[in-house]
Amino acid sequence: MRAETHRFRPDPRVTLFSGDSRTTGAADSLLALARVVIVACCVRCVNAERDDDGEGLIEHAVVIAGGGPTGLMLAGELALAGVDVAIVEPRTSQALVGSRARGLHTRTIEVLDQRGVADRFVSQGTAHPAVSFARTSLTLSDLPSRHNYLLALPQSRFEEILAGWVAELAVPIHREREVVGFTQDDGGVDIAISDGGSLRAQYLVGCDGGRSVIRKTACIEFSGWDPTVSSMIAEVEMRDEPELGIRHDHNGTQAIGRLEDGRRFGIVVSETYAGQTGEPTLRDLSRALVAVWGTHYGVHSPTSISRFTDMTRQAAVYREGRVLLAGDAAHVHYPVGGQGLNLGVQDAVNLGWKLAQVVHGTSPEGLLDSYHAERHPVAARVLQNTMAQTVLTRSDARTDALRNTMTELLTMDEPRRRFAAMICGLDVQYDLGEGHPLLGRRMPDLELLTADGPVRVFTLLHDARPVLLALGEQALDVALWADRVRRVEATYRGPWELPALGTVPAPAAVLIRPDGHVAWTGDGSDRGLAPALTTWFGSPTSVA
Repeated sequence: MRAETHRFRPDPRVTLFSGDSRTTGAADSLLALARVVIVACCVRCVNAERDDDGEGLIEHAVVIAGGGPTGLMLAGELALAGVDVAIVEPRTSQALVGSRARGLHTRTIEVLDQRGVADRFVSQGTAHPAVSFARTSLTLSDLPSRHNYLLALPQSRFEEILAGWVAELAVPIHREREVVGFTQDDGGVDIAISDGGSLRAQYLVGCDGGRSVIRKTACIEFSGWDPTVSSMIAEVEMRDEPELGIRHDHNGTQAIGRLEDGRRFGIVVSETYAGQTGEPTLRDLSRALVAVWGTHYGVHSPTSISRFTDMTRQAAVYREGRVLLAGDAAHVHYPVGGQGLNLGVQDAVNLGWKLAQVVHGTSPEGLLDSYHAERHPVAARVLQNTMAQTVLTRSDARTDALRNTMTELLTMDEPRRRFAAMICGLDVQYDLGEGHPLLGRRMPDLELLTADGPVRVFTLLHDARPVLLALGEQALDVALWADRVRRVEATYRGPWELPALGTVPAPAAVLIRPDGHVAWTGDGSDRGLAPALTTWFGSPTSVA
């Protein structure tokens, strides 16, 4: 018999602020298997003790393992939808050691704009007019978006701002704790915590990075390609003035740059992967510097030194019962192009509203299968383009010839726009069947005219609710979904321009999902509207 549910008890380690999840790396499969067995026993023991005294149980509808960008964004999406969600995060704060992601791409800024918080990030970053593919600059200025730029913003600052938004939504974060395992049944998930306690949730989402305990415990296959390159990234001081700039050799990118304080230097040094494991030391870094530059420049006083590789893997499934994966827990790749953080945030926005509807009983559990169906192909494509770029960062006669050919191609407008849209996440189209070119794509942020005055499309999505946008004279009745779907009558006289596609015909009506993607388009009739509403937003309510 399940123990009596007790209300959440304040703990000094449970706060409304947090930060990132762990970094990626190779897993020890035997240790992972042992962890699964031990944790299962621990969960049973905790449950047995709980059943005896009825104390210590904390329940949430959703528990998120990992409070990095993906976990924080998912928590915000769920909280907006009124879901009781909590994060378990091992760090004491959102502070990060060393270098991580340093920029937000266009689609990520757009999804933040859809929630009304983009200005918080834009005001703290620096806009750059281009991204790159394999060392070729791709101008963004002609992409049809209000945010056609790369926003330079360190991940640490991004997390601080995002955590502030999550705090406003009153999401509890269990700090200095980790999920060490779980067991699931038909009604939910029992979650073992590193401090010996446990949580109970309807669903558990692993946003705990490339070494994900959640993925390993769920025994989800993580297949892909082994590393060929090992890179060290460091922040250090140097006795001698180094050669600043970027160079490329047969191992890839080598770079030294002065940091903002003018005293320290940021270093990226790459070498052939030869089974390097563990955290690199100052001696390792010094040796690598000598191999590339012929000197270590008197390197000393490291603030951080870490290692990453081009290991490229993806979870075979993003859902196993009541357990889901997002962000680096679902996919890892070489950080070329700066796509990882952005991919994880967009995972969260796709999953959040679907999980909320299932938790509330609005939609059947099968809706969660669309999360894998939509996001798995997107990540698979990112993995492919990062592997291609990794090869093209190297320098030898044959690779240089290939890269020069690619550069010549990417200076042409149409290929440049297509690749720029790909890197920025603007070309994503979920497979929702045949129909208008908008179907499955993100809705442009048009300036609409309504009876109440002008309004932007993204403004209509601030509360993360679906919107039926009626742009013509036809009668579109959504009364049976009125508790879930907002109907807005408006006019728009301008062009409908999509990234990578160009101008498309104007639809008479558009059904927009909470993630900003188009679920249905009208041609002057309501044909197909009711099935689309039912598929994405649940069965109609009965008429009294």
